[in-house]
Amino acid sequence: MTGISTHVLDTSRGRPAEGVPVELALNTEGGWQALGTSATDSDGRVKDLPAVEAGSVVRLRFDTAAYYAGSDEAPFFPEVSIVFTVAPAQHHYHVPLLLNPFGYSVYRGS
Repeated sequence: MTGISTHVLDTSRGRPAEGVPVELALNTEGGWQALGTSATDSDGRVKDLPAVEAGSVVRLRFDTAAYYAGSDEAPFFPEVSIVFTVAPAQHHYHVPLLLNPFGYSVYRGS
């Protein structure tokens, strides 16, 4: 089994993005199956997503519209979905998201 964690940084505000809803889903023959949901903590981190089997194709979906709700900033991207394959030899994946109202960047962290 492979653990998955993420970290969201709001690059326009220069701080961690607290309260971003995150869903981890598994790609199955019948479509996407939600495995777990969480939200970023005060440091912008999510550490409590369930582990997945090696070889799985998974999706991290970030609800950026919920994060920006109530602010003066209306996001161009109401959600960010990151789909990746879990390699057999990996015991953990850390997938950070750098976010601003008009763009985002993601990478495989350590």
